[in-house]
Amino acid sequence: MNQVRNRLAALSLLDRALATTEDDDLESLIGKMSDELRTPFDQMVAMASPEPGEFVAQVRSAAQRGRMNGTLERIALVLTDPCLADCIEQLGDAADNPSEDDLQAAIPGLIERHGLSTVRLMLASTVAGEAAAAATCIRLLKHDPVVALPPAPVVAVVARVATKPVDDPGREAVLERRRQDKARKQAEQRSRRQQVERARRS
Repeated sequence: MNQVRNRLAALSLLDRALATTEDDDLESLIGKMSDELRTPFDQMVAMASPEPGEFVAQVRSAAQRGRMNGTLERIALVLTDPCLADCIEQLGDAADNPSEDDLQAAIPGLIERHGLSTVRLMLASTVAGEAAAAATCIRLLKHDPVVALPPAPVVAVVARVATKPVDDPGREAVLERRRQDKARKQAEQRSRRQQVERARRS
């Protein structure tokens, strides 16, 4: 159960990191992608020669649809590949299991070269990938004053309050006419049945 909960929490962080990445930043990441990665990336998000303005919307749509089947993670991994490679290079010997101090020392340079939203997305992708530094990356994304993700948007829930129907004289008059019509028809039916019954007896 804990494993499932941790998995969902990691995907939630990744989802938030992608949501807080500006459209311009996403378009820039896609535009800088190498040809080697671009073809499989386009196939992954079903991007069949879209117009330039459609890139970002298509990527976000594919990520949303693929939140539980791994597509969201693959999208983030491909988008942040250059940033991750740069991070590994900066960490050097500590890359396999960096401490929080190691990451904090590397982050300013990463932000300068790749942008804050890309660094956040890279850290969240690392968490979803269950890397050795996942727990450290979670702390940074939740509490670090520089790279912490903005709070998730709050969805307001408005409760419906049942209200007593307002008395409508016109409606009451209509209902009364219907009741009278029904009573009249029932009386006519009884009268016809009685006439038929009398005719049979005579």
